[in-house]
Amino acid sequence: MLKWALIFLVVAIVAGILGFFGLASAAAGVAKLLFVVFLILFVVSLFMGRNKTSA
Repeated sequence: MLKWALIFLVVAIVAGILGFFGLASAAAGVAKLLFVVFLILFVVSLFMGRNKTSA
């Protein structure tokens, strides 16, 4: 998922440089959303893994 967030970030940067500002803002929004979802899933997996090893 982090890979897709980075891909959309690169698309947003390239689109911004080329002047496609609508596409750039949409791609940046998707990249931010995917990054937040990745962080949430990462934190949840850390806590779930910690609970399994301590039991």
